[in-house]
Amino acid sequence: MNKPALEFSRADLSRGEILTIMVGLGLAMLLSALDQTIVATALPTIGQDLGDFAHLPWIVTAYLVAATAVTPLYGKLADIHGVRVMLLIGIFTFVLGSIACALSPNITALALARAVQGMGGGGLIALAQTIIADLVSVRERGRAVAYFSVVFAGASVGGPILGGVFAEYLHWSLIFWINVPLGLAAFFMSYFKLAQLPLRRHPHRVDIAGAALLVTASVATLVALSWGGVRYPWGSAPVLGPLAIALAGWAIYAWRTKTAEEPLIPLAVLADDVIRNAILSGGFGLGTFVALTMFMPIYFEGALRLSADQSGLALIPLTVATVTGATISGWLLGHVRHYKTAPLVALAAAFLALLAARQFLADLSLAALDALLAIVGLGVGTMLPVTTVCVQSAAPGHNLGTATAVLQFFRQLGAALIVAVFGAIVIGGGHDALAAKAASGADIEALRETFRTAFLVGAMLIAVCFFFLARMEERNLHGEG
Repeated sequence: MNKPALEFSRADLSRGEILTIMVGLGLAMLLSALDQTIVATALPTIGQDLGDFAHLPWIVTAYLVAATAVTPLYGKLADIHGVRVMLLIGIFTFVLGSIACALSPNITALALARAVQGMGGGGLIALAQTIIADLVSVRERGRAVAYFSVVFAGASVGGPILGGVFAEYLHWSLIFWINVPLGLAAFFMSYFKLAQLPLRRHPHRVDIAGAALLVTASVATLVALSWGGVRYPWGSAPVLGPLAIALAGWAIYAWRTKTAEEPLIPLAVLADDVIRNAILSGGFGLGTFVALTMFMPIYFEGALRLSADQSGLALIPLTVATVTGATISGWLLGHVRHYKTAPLVALAAAFLALLAARQFLADLSLAALDALLAIVGLGVGTMLPVTTVCVQSAAPGHNLGTATAVLQFFRQLGAALIVAVFGAIVIGGGHDALAAKAASGADIEALRETFRTAFLVGAMLIAVCFFFLARMEERNLHGEG
């Protein structure tokens, strides 16, 4: 049986110094998490101010594509040069991109600047999680990961509200200027305090060809998924072209991984039962959560006739329950041997909650629907710390950064794929129903029907998440017995 990953000495760090490092890491995570939510409510204002609505989706797509594509590269380089150096590079690049975004004179320049932002932000979450693995013991790691779930919940709830306030009452460029003080604080906290951690460097080689193939395949995949069923029909050339490039890129990358002397993502990492199943479980679970947070406002505003700010508030039970689940699960990781029990029970409840939402949707009040969504959030939340800590515990020390980055990469890729599926169902399959705000009961029922399908698909995805977590070997994280 594999032993937990090597634990480094932390005796020279006081509790206050550890807290300072954790705050700096939290700021770094907030930069990446907030920037994926704060932009959405400001998009109409940006389009009006810059005089270009047609290309607005690129503001979102450019960041998502760049951030996802570079994540595994950050992990590999962190194993070679040290995680502190790569985190500082990521923060610096992100802040530089933020300044370029704020000063952009048109949509094209803004999209390019967002890509620069993504190249910085893509590594921040994975690198911060890697540092946590170096900073605290396996027993404490689940609690630390759970604490950082608060960052993501805050970004999910506060980001859209903050973006709307900036765009409506001040100026949309403030959604990017705000990253400068946050980024500088994260940079200097990381620069001074992380220097006290043991330096973990290993003589790896960077597979340049493999990295180029992975970036090409990821970019093509995400472009196709972002456009398909939303901007262009799935069978159109602008979607089929990137899909063909993606399929070819992934096939060649798979061949390269098998033949390269030291591939970007080592086969030994993915061959490990714990890492492989944890990555797949995390991708399906988190992807379902992200899709629900993106598309539930359409139902709230269309079928329940809520205003935009009310629909944002209606999402709070889903996000808060996710943090609650992560906190409970993270605590259990340090105190119980059978740490999979809680997330498996919670995921089973989430599966039943989505089936209930599908079956009784027409009769559900807002409070009842929010209660069911909270159960789903609780299920996903309990899974996240378990998969993160188990991947880090199973990975050998010299591949810790790579394994953590691969976990984050597949979570982001899974989220993009599942969001595309939900988009095809909700938007691509119900254009008439989306006019339900001012339409008849028949139109509202049509909207409900699209969400019945979405909830059924969501239940199936949660079932897949459950399946891979159940298959994951439950190794002893505490080194006992």
